Amino acid sequence: MNKLLRNRQGQLRNGWWILLFMAVFVASQGVYRPVSKGLQGLGIDKQWLSPLPVVFLLLVTWICLRLRRQPLSGVGLRLDATWLRHVVCGVALGTAELLVVSALIYLAGGVRFELDPARGLAALGHGLWFFAWGAVLEELLFRGFVFQRLVDGIGAPMALLLAGLLFALAHLNNPGMQGSTLAWATLDNALGAILLGLAYLRTGSLALPMGIHFGWNWTQGSLLGFDVSGLAQAGWLAPHLLDKPQWMSGGSFGPEASVFAVVVDALAVLLLWRWQGTAGRAAHALTVGPAPACPPPPPACC
Repeated sequence: MNKLLRNRQGQLRNGWWILLFMAVFVASQGVYRPVSKGLQGLGIDKQWLSPLPVVFLLLVTWICLRLRRQPLSGVGLRLDATWLRHVVCGVALGTAELLVVSALIYLAGGVRFELDPARGLAALGHGLWFFAWGAVLEELLFRGFVFQRLVDGIGAPMALLLAGLLFALAHLNNPGMQGSTLAWATLDNALGAILLGLAYLRTGSLALPMGIHFGWNWTQGSLLGFDVSGLAQAGWLAPHLLDKPQWMSGGSFGPEASVFAVVVDALAVLLLWRWQGTAGRAAHALTVGPAPACPPPPPACC
């Protein structure tokens, strides 16, 4: 029984930590829902409550880390100058990726752009608020405590593949997920998750994946005006899809359902795989087998 609960070092096995996280997360929803409804009942618009689920997820993560006798920074939230540089690098990379995908769709005759008559700084600011909190939430959920326990338990390669599958499955109910969109968007979501997982492994920080995630979504929705994962957006530009197959333009789902997004994300995954990273853990993080339980913190480098 003791072997079932603990590893050779006497530590609780990672599978049990994941189950504990899930139990605490489910319990937290019993508090989150009435708090959210109560705040909306006080007249606070739902869009301004975007930080609330992040706060609850941080609390769940903090509880689990405290039980492991680790600080909250241990999950990849060491908020210092290096962390900020990684965020900036991530935003630049995510923005560049989406611009390349959009340029390829444009050159293939899949879209033309016009200035949106209703554009304004307010729309850009609203998108910044919404996509920033969304990126923080999803990265904490998919590259945070659970993903890191998977890396420690089954090794980085299998953890990346499993996290990619889970991330793709989590988006299956998005609007427009059918036909060729289902195939290409699911593949791109899985590749995107692997890319973001590699960004964490190569730096030992959630800053780079958060920046990539935000840069891609904000550029796609708030700047270029594409739908994001099937959800309509108001952007600075107004894209008009032309008479091309959905697998080329992404259709109403957005560029994530385009073959060009798959190609660009695959190339980005390859580049990050070959990159040696900035963290001391990068040398062993992608080897087969469990990673050390307490990797050293990343040095100050972007």
